[in-house]
Amino acid sequence: MRASIAVAAIALLTAAVAGAPAAWAHEQAYDQVSPPTAEERQAELEAAPEGQAKCVNGVAADTYACDGVDMLDHLWLEDLGLSFANDMWGWTDPSNGKDYAIVGGTEGTVFVDISDAKNATVVGMLPAHVLDPNRPFWRDIKVHDNHAFVVSEQQPHGMQVFDLTRLRSESGTFTEDAHYAGFSNAHNIAINEDSGYAYVIGTNTCAGGLHMVDISTPRSPSSAGCYDGDGYIHDTQCVNYSGPDADYAGREICVNSNAATDGHFVSVTDVTDKSNPVQVSRMAYDEPGYSHQGWFTPGQRYFLHGDELDELDHGHNTRTRIWDLADLDNPVHSGTFDNDTTSIDHNIYTERKLAFVSNYTSGLRVYHTGKVSQGELKEVGYFDVYPENDNASFEGGTWSNYPYFKQDVVGVSTMDRGLFILKYKK
Repeated sequence: MRASIAVAAIALLTAAVAGAPAAWAHEQAYDQVSPPTAEERQAELEAAPEGQAKCVNGVAADTYACDGVDMLDHLWLEDLGLSFANDMWGWTDPSNGKDYAIVGGTEGTVFVDISDAKNATVVGMLPAHVLDPNRPFWRDIKVHDNHAFVVSEQQPHGMQVFDLTRLRSESGTFTEDAHYAGFSNAHNIAINEDSGYAYVIGTNTCAGGLHMVDISTPRSPSSAGCYDGDGYIHDTQCVNYSGPDADYAGREICVNSNAATDGHFVSVTDVTDKSNPVQVSRMAYDEPGYSHQGWFTPGQRYFLHGDELDELDHGHNTRTRIWDLADLDNPVHSGTFDNDTTSIDHNIYTERKLAFVSNYTSGLRVYHTGKVSQGELKEVGYFDVYPENDNASFEGGTWSNYPYFKQDVVGVSTMDRGLFILKYKK
């Protein structure tokens, strides 16, 4: 095996995560991750010296299996100044339309100008608030009102706030513009940009549930409430509800992926009143492993959900569950889609009638949602950023993606190979 990025120490911390004994189930395996050596990179570097390669006859840059997805640019970990990369998000500057990819990793948060998608350029890095050698990784980012909000499993990291408009004129090593210390560590953060609230999950507070923060004034974040009624929440999407259930019209709701002490669920919470959040529904499902993440389709009726350990625990192919949330009080599991690979799924985001799914060892997969009302999805494209295999493992590959840039491109963050800028050819 290639020289490892050592993260085995994280496994020792499993029992220390308050209210979330299962929270580190998948992170324990990341000691398998290691970047490819210079020799192993050679084929791609020779085929795509500028990081650009079209998908031709099922392969790009003599390296990556693909179907209908081209590589516009590729920045390796060294280009980003990271030894490990994980989550990503994006920002489009409203003043000039420039797109920026925001990549989290061990050393901090990296800002990449992709306004020229074939010439991605690193602008700078916001270093970690604290770099804890015992918890070196995991940085998750969301954006609101031209500010990035960054959380981490590191302790005591809290939440960093960075004014993204500084990217117009500054570069290099940045400092945070504000900091929120209402929690020590967190697994992830969700933001409802319509309400101006952040929902931080997997913290050392609220039993790992929804730690709510008012970010309507980005540089002055303040505690807004806490919800622990469903235990540990690994990820969530919170929206001002405009879906088909008239009983909740205009309410603010969160759809959660729960990896709790009493099982794995998808749940719905009404957080309109931050001082009194209310459980709306809680749904178990067959063959759970680790309830991880999901996202509404446009229209807020269907929710696509991924379980991170069901492939490994139950031996089926990469699985996405479809939930019909026409009745928020009584959601229905309306369908299950298994694609042709065996890899573990991670983050999924929807845009128009497409779902962009980061599956660790099988890369970015593109699903069409045109028949989601019939409980069906269809894979229509992919780009496999981990050519070694499609194993149900955490040894490498993509953590997340961002399909919401002004340009019609998708950013894909990978643990071992950095940042890819891809384009799905419809």
